[in-house]
Parts: sequence; C-alpha cells; structure tokens
Amino acid sequence: MSNQYKTVLILVFGIFVGVSVSLTSSVMAEKKTEESVGLPLNELRNFSDIFARIKSDYVEDIDDKTLLEHAIRGMLSGLDPHSTYLSPDEYKELKIGTTGKFGGLGIQVGMEDGFVKVISPIDDTPAFHAGLKSGDLIIRLDDKSVKGMTLNDAVKIMRGEPGTDIKLTVIREGADKPLPFTVTRDIISVQSVKSRILEPDYGYVRITNFQSKTARDLVSEISKLKKENETELKGLVLDLRNNPGGVLSAAADVSDAFIDDGKLVFTKGRIENSEFEFNAKPGDIMNGLPVVVLINGGSASASEIVAGALQDHNRAVIMGSKSFGKGSVQTIQELRSGGAVKITTARYFTPSGRSIQGEGITPDIILERYEIKDSKEDSSLRIKESDLTGSISNPTKSQEALKKAEEEGKDSDEKTPEKKLKASEDFQLYEALLLLKGLSILSKS
Repeated sequence: MSNQYKTVLILVFGIFVGVSVSLTSSVMAEKKTEESVGLPLNELRNFSDIFARIKSDYVEDIDDKTLLEHAIRGMLSGLDPHSTYLSPDEYKELKIGTTGKFGGLGIQVGMEDGFVKVISPIDDTPAFHAGLKSGDLIIRLDDKSVKGMTLNDAVKIMRGEPGTDIKLTVIREGADKPLPFTVTRDIISVQSVKSRILEPDYGYVRITNFQSKTARDLVSEISKLKKENETELKGLVLDLRNNPGGVLSAAADVSDAFIDDGKLVFTKGRIENSEFEFNAKPGDIMNGLPVVVLINGGSASASEIVAGALQDHNRAVIMGSKSFGKGSVQTIQELRSGGAVKITTARYFTPSGRSIQGEGITPDIILERYEIKDSKEDSSLRIKESDLTGSISNPTKSQEALKKAEEEGKDSDEKTPEKKLKASEDFQLYEALLLLKGLSILSKS
C-alpha cells in the first residue's frame, strides 16, 4: 500500500472514528441499538480507495480541495434537481440574482437528462424576445456542449456583460432538428407585477415571479385598475403563465389577497423548522367577484401554490394547461467557508392536502395555446332581418329611442374606439376574458 493511500485512508477513518465515538456515547446514553448508528464502512473504504486512485493514476494532477468539492457537488446533485452546492463565488452570484437586477438572458432554468431545461423565459427580457419557450432543452452554449456541466457552470456562462451575444442551440418538442438562437445579454430588471384593463370593467394582472413585495404590488395594481375603470371591476384575470415561482411566503400572501378564511398552503419535512402552515386573514381584494387564473407548463412552485389554493377554495377558475409540478421547498444554508448548500428540506401541500410534486396543477378548463388568424369577413355586408324590404317594425323601440341611438352613434364615431382584445393576440387570454364575462353575468343572478 502506498504512503499516499495510507495517508488518505488514515485521514478518512480518523474523521469517522471520531464521529463514531461521539455517536456511540450518545447511543449508550439513549440506550439505542448499535445497528441504529452503523456507519457505511465499506462505502467509506471505497471512497478513500477511489480518492487515492485519482490522486495517483489520473492523467492530470488534481488538488485535494477540488476533488472534495466535486464529491460534495455529486452528493447533492444526486439527491434531486434542486439540491446543489454553491461555492463562495456562486453564492455571491445567487445573492446578486435575488436583488432583481443582474446581467444575463432572462430565463429560469433547471437540469434535465444532463441538459439545461428552460422552465420559463422572463417577460420583456432578451430570452423572451428571442423566442425561447418553456420546455426547451439547451444542448450547447456557444461552442460548448452542456452535457457534463453543472447548472451553476451553465448559468455562469449565460450571464455576462450587457451587450454581448451568446449562441444557444436548443432542442424543442415538435421541431425536427436543433434550433439556433443568438441572444444579446442585457441588464435583467424583473418587474414582478403588471396590470391593465382588458376591456371596460375587466382587469388583468400578470405576476412574472414571486418576490418579497409581490403581494403589496398586487394590491397596488388592482387599486390602480379600479381607479382607471372609475367603477368597481366586474372580474379579474390573474396570469401566472411562465411564472417559475420564487418566495414561498409571497405566494401565500398573494393567495390571501383573494381568500377570506382557511388554510392556504402547508409544508412537511423531516426537521422541525421545515414545517410551516399559512392561513388566510379576513378580506378579499375582489370582494368575491369572479377571478380566472391562467397557468401553463412554465408555471412552477410558488405560482402553483397560488393556483392550488384558489382552486381548493373554489375562489377562481383555473384555465390553461397543466403546470410544471415542482412541489418542494429549498433552504439555502450558509457554510463557514463562505459558500452555501441549497437543499430540499420539505414538500408543500395545497389546502386540501394535495402534493403537486411531479404532478402539477390540472386546470379546471384545459386550454392549450393556439395561434388564431383574424377573419377578413366584413360583418357589415351580412343581410339582417331589418334590411329586408317591408320588414315590420320593432314595437318596443320608439322613434325617440332610435333617434337617441343615432346621436350616440355619432358621438361614438368622434371618440377614439376602444381597443378590443383579439383571439389572434393571445388565444388563452381571450378565452379567459370570455369566461370572466360569463361568470360576471351569472354572479348578477
């Protein structure tokens, strides 16, 4: 046995013998069986053997620190796609990213089968404008294959100086060959909540991701919509499509904005401080008026919490396609080295006790995304009953009413016509608005 091998073996066993002694003392105090604290000695021998062989036989010399870091990364990445080790530099980058402003492409990503998977492009970012879509698999970054990279390595390459280009090669379902995209990096400033009036009396709110202030911004935007509409809204579309998630408590607060009472979400884990339960406080910002929530395959994590809570409480109609299915909670724990470990510590459940892990939220109304072309048919050319020669009059419509209608028609011609949402612009949103109108009519009765 070489001296180097002996040194490694002694080091590894020295560490674990100390742990074993400590554990044995604890076990004796608590009268537990020896089997309950057994250490995997064969696996530890195997680890030390492989460590020594790499040090002695690998084609290039690798320092101990690098090897051990690789071992730690492998141990965490083997658990699930969301657990990972962050070096001090990577942890610093992560904290920069959570401020809501950084240089990059504007996509939320994960790993799948060794490739980078686009969970969702962020609205109004270079990736969004370039045409990247939820579900795309990135197989090359410039001339480098993604296979074998860690997610952190890939993210580091995609981030960079604003104004610089990166070429992405993407595999997309339904495409017969890989698709090339050239994306120009930019400063990514994420605006969490956006809103507008779709048509008079019907509001629209889009949440792009969940930050600590998202619920406060939501309340502010809905208040703006009410002022802009000048009267109480008749209904609201809440758009969570391609929303990759974010802060758990923010999702609970957004759900609370629409729900008066009851459980919103709860988590279960192995350690005590991983279990939380969020409950609604009295008050509904929409006063019980109809709400339609749009989701799709890019709706993940926190957005699924909101959709699940509103669905379980029968507070909204969920429309669109099945969501992503990320039902786990990650905790970031800082290490003494300055790095951190991001580890999955709990699963979350909807109010009724559903886990959406790997399953997602199934919409009440399944509606895939379609491209609709405007019809060029001129409805004014259609012949109506009133156009026929000798058509009898309508007894309920007096001449005075006809005159008033004509005057109103002249006035409306002078005004700028209100913009109507078209099915060709966003078919799912168009259908959500139609449903909202129907719900509003029913709520009156």
